[in-house]
Amino acid sequence: MSADSFREYLRLLEDEDALVSFAELVSWDLEASAVTTLANRTDGEVPIFESVEETTIDAALVGDPYRGPRCRPWEHLARVFELPAGLSGAEYYEAVIDRLRSPREPQIVDRDAAPCKDVVHTGTDVDLLSIPWPYIHRGDGGRYSNLHTVVGPDPKTRWGHWSSHRMMIHDDDLASLLFLAGEQAPNLYYYEYEPREEPMPVAVVLGTEPAVQCSTEMWIPTGRSEAAFAGGLKDGPVDLVSCETNDLYVPATAELVLEGRVLPNERLDEGPFGDYFGYMNGPRRSMPVFAVDAITRRGEPRVPFCVEGTGVGYGQNSSSTLQTAAAGPDATLGLQAAGFDVALAVPWRFTSQTVWVIATDRPYPGYLHELANFIFTTWGMLHIDFFVFVDADVDPLDPRAVLTAIALEADPDADFHQFGVERMPKVPLNIYQTPDEKGSADVGTSKAKTAKAYIDATSDRPAGDSAGDEELRRRAQELLVNAGVSSEAFDLLEWGGYGAR
Repeated sequence: MSADSFREYLRLLEDEDALVSFAELVSWDLEASAVTTLANRTDGEVPIFESVEETTIDAALVGDPYRGPRCRPWEHLARVFELPAGLSGAEYYEAVIDRLRSPREPQIVDRDAAPCKDVVHTGTDVDLLSIPWPYIHRGDGGRYSNLHTVVGPDPKTRWGHWSSHRMMIHDDDLASLLFLAGEQAPNLYYYEYEPREEPMPVAVVLGTEPAVQCSTEMWIPTGRSEAAFAGGLKDGPVDLVSCETNDLYVPATAELVLEGRVLPNERLDEGPFGDYFGYMNGPRRSMPVFAVDAITRRGEPRVPFCVEGTGVGYGQNSSSTLQTAAAGPDATLGLQAAGFDVALAVPWRFTSQTVWVIATDRPYPGYLHELANFIFTTWGMLHIDFFVFVDADVDPLDPRAVLTAIALEADPDADFHQFGVERMPKVPLNIYQTPDEKGSADVGTSKAKTAKAYIDATSDRPAGDSAGDEELRRRAQELLVNAGVSSEAFDLLEWGGYGAR
């Protein structure tokens, strides 16, 4: 079953018994996020809250809808992209990379054929507070939207640029966007629109079809269309429709679209927020103001949100799943296209936007340093300060294999490298940065630099012939299965690998 809309995706989860619906009245104030946190930590069903307190429209909240099963986080997305069942992690990456090699241009539909136009409010009818935005963590600076697609202009593509920046709600038509210099859309605002004192048109789109949400999380190169890569991923064009109040195009099957402008030289408070590092981490900053000019939506929209932080050291959430199942394959393809002998580039499952593991060959001395230089200076790696390199035959989706490589192959004296002393771009969200290192809150973003680091956990020993050992291990596994032990525990049999752990 494919899913060309968020609702179809939710129906797929329901068919898989992976969705649980709450008819009872639930509060947006910590209650919905508390239930979602428990679901995330226990690998339970995705919760949908059909009735939310103090909400003036019929709308539902959906907690971490893109979270996949803990042991196979790509499982649901593989289903909606109609990939073969039972793929291992490496096989899923290969299938997604194959799709991304063939982008499909989007198609424009009339507004009458766009479900996101079922209800249209503009001007004084705009009421941002009518939507059940959740208050997610105790201590957050306000109510947040943090699982959406920000559509911004792109001078090099007709379809605009898609990215993700959390949004704090302030008023019936105002919000603040976390725009950090160094990322594509914020750079366009800070260095193009604001110097001209010109508002930048933006749309914030919630409840998109899975292919759109995935491409939002990918490292699509500057000048390439996320919409086309989303089409490649789903193996069919994404439907787009024009906005009511600006020239941008947005996904037509979305649940909710906020159209507006990021105002020049105006700031509102943003944060603190319990972000993906798993900690409540300040400071409150001044961030650009998003003025909402129109709200278009489906009837009874489904509003997704992510409980960030629950993916750190506990299990999966939407953010960590999308990093593993979307950003990882795309990053692997990008590094291969750049000429590096990378087998897989995979987020560390417990801190998916902080540490990545890269399985790679090492064809010549100095190769890893060259690779590190490339990835640390690629815009998509702005958030990531730490890499682990492992041999190409080590499964980076298997935490045990990665920890084994670090323990046995990484020499504390020779293989731990601080890279680019205070010359690399950084994101001022890490818990380990001092307030001074995070930069000045007065300028609204950090333009400071930092150092990065990597571990060389590749083997220095020449590869030996382990065929005999592997055959012996396979035989031992077969004997255990024949004796009645489940085959899911074994990596050399049909149901082995990462998915069995």
